[in-house]
Amino acid sequence: MFKRISLIVFMAALVFGFGMSGLTKAAGNHDTGINEKYGLPIVVLGETLSDAQKAEVRKDLGVEDTSQVEEITVTGDDLVHYIQGENRNSHMYSSAKITRSDSGGIQVNIVTPENITEVTEDMYKNALLTAGVENAEIEVASPVKVSGHSALVGIYKAYDDSSSSGSKLDSDRTKVASQELNVATELANKEGLSNDKVTQLLTEIKQEIASQHPATKADIEKIVDDKLNALNIQLSDADRQLLYDLFDQMRQLNINFDSVKSELSNLSGKLSDKLNEVANDKGFWQSVSDFFERIFSAISSLFS
Repeated sequence: MFKRISLIVFMAALVFGFGMSGLTKAAGNHDTGINEKYGLPIVVLGETLSDAQKAEVRKDLGVEDTSQVEEITVTGDDLVHYIQGENRNSHMYSSAKITRSDSGGIQVNIVTPENITEVTEDMYKNALLTAGVENAEIEVASPVKVSGHSALVGIYKAYDDSSSSGSKLDSDRTKVASQELNVATELANKEGLSNDKVTQLLTEIKQEIASQHPATKADIEKIVDDKLNALNIQLSDADRQLLYDLFDQMRQLNINFDSVKSELSNLSGKLSDKLNEVANDKGFWQSVSDFFERIFSAISSLFS
């Protein structure tokens, strides 16, 4: 009997060890240096940060020498300017570093993921594509837990006010991009919807807009409904209306998503892979749970 128990325990440890090894992740940083064409990288700091917190954020964003970046501050007034209905007395903690380039699309890295609680890297990227940002590496950081919305406002201000930004963003596009981010975080709080699933939905609707070039709001509603059905997402009438209104605004602005088709496709593929991986992980851990249940049943039967 002792041998049988030992064999069961060994098998459990072996399986558990393999499962844990599959969860190991590695991360790395890289220094892109200064692009002489676009000037210094731009660092946007939330106005609520104390001096000590600013130093912490600079460190998180890889800023060792402040003379090698252009620093600007994002305020509550900026929040009201870029996002309608916001409070100018809001606390502004989330900050960003923008490094422009000639190619590479938009790359977003949240360097303090434990402190950005609502907005994901892919949500930022999707909204920035809507806003018209091109070819930039965006890094986001906060020294305290925040939703992350003010970092997007800071990025807008960087393009509008910085001497290094090169070109301003269209204000109508930034407003609808901010609305997109609000809709994304609101839907992600619904039961049964993950951040990745919501971002996949918004991304694939944009892909359909680029492909179909809808001419009316009815066309938009059909694209939204078809994509909800294809992704098996159930929403209330009120939440569907949020999507109808959001994407109809994009249609009226005549946002050309054709120019970012490849980025939308890459983002959609990445999200599909992540969601499939999550589904596979759930299947794996369910099999582990079933395995241990059989083990405990086997052990119990030895003593019954």
